[in-house]
Amino acid sequence: MSTAPPNTKPAPPAAPPPKRPPAWAMLRAYVQVAPASVALALIVLATSIATATLWSVATVGGGALVWAAGVPTTIHAGFWWTPLTALFVPEDPAQFVISFVLALTLLAVAERLLGTARLVLAFLVTGVVGITLGVLGQWAAANVGGLLARATVFDFTLDPTIGIVGALLAASAFASTLWRRRIRLLTFAVVVMFVLYNGDQNNAYRLIAALLGLALGVILRRGRLHRMRRSSHAQTRNLIAATVAITGIGPLAALLPPGGLGPLSFVSALFLHQEVDAAAVLAACRAVDTSNCRDELAAVSIQGVGPLLLALLPLVLLIVTAIGLRRGRHFAWLLGIVVNVAMIVLPFTALPGGDVNVQVDSLDALSPAIEVLLWLLAAFLVPFASIVLLLATRRQFQIRAPRDAVVRFTILVVVSFALLAVAYLIAGLATLGSFVPEASIGDVFMSTLRRFVPSGFESVPGRVIVPTSPLVLLLYQWVGPAFWTIFVIGTMRLYRATSTGRTLGDEVRFRELLHAGGGGTLGFMGTWPGNVYWFSEGGEAAVAYRVINGVAITLSDPVCRPERAEQTIIDFIGFCDANSWTPAFYSIHGSFLPVFESLGWQSISVGEETLIHPQTFDMQGKPWQKVRQAHTRGVKERISTLWTTWDELAPVQQSQIAALSEQWVSEKELPEMSFTLGGMAELKDPEVKLYLAYDPQGDLQAVTSWLPSWRDDRVVGYTIDFMRRADRSIPGIMEFVIASAAQRMRGEGVEVLSLSGAPLATKPPSADEDDAVEGEPAVMDRLLAFLAKTLEPAYGFASLFDFKSKFNPTYETLWMAYPDAVALPAIGNAIGRAYLPDANAKEYVALAKTLMR
Repeated sequence: MSTAPPNTKPAPPAAPPPKRPPAWAMLRAYVQVAPASVALALIVLATSIATATLWSVATVGGGALVWAAGVPTTIHAGFWWTPLTALFVPEDPAQFVISFVLALTLLAVAERLLGTARLVLAFLVTGVVGITLGVLGQWAAANVGGLLARATVFDFTLDPTIGIVGALLAASAFASTLWRRRIRLLTFAVVVMFVLYNGDQNNAYRLIAALLGLALGVILRRGRLHRMRRSSHAQTRNLIAATVAITGIGPLAALLPPGGLGPLSFVSALFLHQEVDAAAVLAACRAVDTSNCRDELAAVSIQGVGPLLLALLPLVLLIVTAIGLRRGRHFAWLLGIVVNVAMIVLPFTALPGGDVNVQVDSLDALSPAIEVLLWLLAAFLVPFASIVLLLATRRQFQIRAPRDAVVRFTILVVVSFALLAVAYLIAGLATLGSFVPEASIGDVFMSTLRRFVPSGFESVPGRVIVPTSPLVLLLYQWVGPAFWTIFVIGTMRLYRATSTGRTLGDEVRFRELLHAGGGGTLGFMGTWPGNVYWFSEGGEAAVAYRVINGVAITLSDPVCRPERAEQTIIDFIGFCDANSWTPAFYSIHGSFLPVFESLGWQSISVGEETLIHPQTFDMQGKPWQKVRQAHTRGVKERISTLWTTWDELAPVQQSQIAALSEQWVSEKELPEMSFTLGGMAELKDPEVKLYLAYDPQGDLQAVTSWLPSWRDDRVVGYTIDFMRRADRSIPGIMEFVIASAAQRMRGEGVEVLSLSGAPLATKPPSADEDDAVEGEPAVMDRLLAFLAKTLEPAYGFASLFDFKSKFNPTYETLWMAYPDAVALPAIGNAIGRAYLPDANAKEYVALAKTLMR
């Protein structure tokens, strides 16, 4: 619920949420937003009733052909209007449902982006031109002998989805960076999948319409072409995983009517099992082993549910791969490479006889022969492209399971394979005379290997033998599916295994120490992924750190009671020495500097933390004018706030935050920073508070996250971390949010509100601080000043610092303590890696370009 800051002049209460409008009002509002989309849905309904395609399939002899596009109607019969009318009549009941639903969903989204007039234009232009170009190309290809064109030259098209796809791609030019990428990638992935695997002429027309929509969107936008922009790491993984998942589902498209026409439709041979009389075949082949027995027994061997499930294995493994890729798992990356290599071989081994014969007896046969060769070449396309994609993005999938988890997985796979294989082998050898045809010991061994591979791999050696013993037949059909089920379950468990170097118990202990007190205002950042924990011998103190290239970088203050600080630091330094690490205490507060000075260490300022004290926060006086104006404007605009946690949010609110954050990240060319800068994953912690701002329409204007700090199990401070605002938010929305948060915290007795540190930013020294400044290493001071000035165009540290200065805070310098100046290059490199752990060469080039502007 929205809240007003306690003990302050409250903002006017937000209007109570309106009652849910009646269904007719919602329907009317929907029609007003997407009138063309609703109109198309109604037209499709009317035409399907008029042509009877609502309950039956349009056939060659049906009256619907006067509206259908294709070579026989558009060209031979001279029905010039059919490229237009084909966009408004569905071909069969299934297509009616699909067209009706897509018109009310995807087309409505496109209409919201384009506007009604431009949507109608995009639908008609991409649909009519796409079908016309497709028909002309099909007619021309048939005249030169193309196999696919000849096979489909008498087909016709009634398909409203052609125009819908074209309009959607045109509308993508008007979408945000995030959604533009999603729409284009996923739409083209689905369309190309159907073209390659199914081969129906409608799919080809859709692809043409999609390409036309892409070009039309650029024209309608009347602007320069959009540059490719980077995704966040999570979004990149999601898109790659979705692409791989589509390639896994794609082979099933080869089974949809008409099927068998796409260049990759060979794979449908895996699922089209020949129906045979098993008893008759076994009886005939037992009596006389003829030359036809191998093919007939092969057909018998793949009858049943077990072999059918085994035939689905490559597709299942691709789906499992996609799940792991979404989580950034390295094992999923390896699995994807292996499975796609197998998919390159699979279409050829699935062919009868395992080979393809192409004969060219005359010039007329040259074109079909070339087309067959192109089909064979295209069979490499999707899996090969998937391999290239995975290799190109391998840096995104570096999350590895811990060694013990890998060992357990390996043992599980090896032992389960051995047990199942031995069980079948022993049962088969014990009933050797039950096989048809008569089998040798070697045949049973080869048959054992066959139990674990899909039936399409005809290159697996050995004769086809079929058992007649019930027990052996059960094992014959189910040991393969059982093993791969265990493999998939084991793989999913391996995905969940983490290699952070810390256990759940360690994190619980660390949080308990945080609750007791210690760690400072930035201490909660120690709970973030990437950090591991050192605990003192008695368990009453802890240090969060990470090791990068032999440098152990701590984060914030040691988590302990003040009186234990010195011993904690000394003990941790000894721990690092025992492991041959160079310790560097990063972002510590000045109260710890005497300890390091006594050890002979050096220190240097690495930023300024800005602090607000809610108990004295009042926004009175001229210094508060800018913040006061922003707060007043937010009140007048009826901005409401919500103090909550991620788990307490409704799914729609969570989606709003994710979309706002992803939009912000996707528009940045520069690599994401982490370490002391949290993201979406960090704000989902149950102990992290969120403060959200909404406009009166319920749209999210800004989101902030607040990290708690405790003393004796009581929250005494909050530190801001995650800050995002919507592109169309009111001016000063972040000032309003922070000021409102400070007022709220005053009522809760919070002692300190930290606006966190601004890396490399420094406040102008006052007269009484000159001596302290002189004590810093002069060379490093000048270097950090240079870096601050250089990196300002890219990351705006100084600008962020200036923004925080509006709140008239008190300042506390953040320091880095290090043992020896000789170690500074290694420490600097490690800190850079901590802030940019996944940056690649391309991102560094983008960073360099930004700095040179």
